[in-house]
Amino acid sequence: MKRQEILKELEKNDYQINLYKKRLETSDLCEDLYDNAILRKAILLKDLENCDKNPVLETVKRLIPKKKKTLICDYFK
Repeated sequence: MKRQEILKELEKNDYQINLYKKRLETSDLCEDLYDNAILRKAILLKDLENCDKNPVLETVKRLIPKKKKTLICDYFK
């Protein structure tokens, strides 16, 4: 999905969450739909985060070795 499509889906999902939240106490069905909408929102936010990342840059970061941090306790061994 493209960034704009994900943002539109998030807006729709937020609207649904608000509707379900109003009727949450009265219906078990709304409670299930609310839970599903919250999960869908989390998935969309993760997709949006992945859209913002540059895949080439992430690959390069994985290939470059990280400098090992030295802890204070390592000096006393």
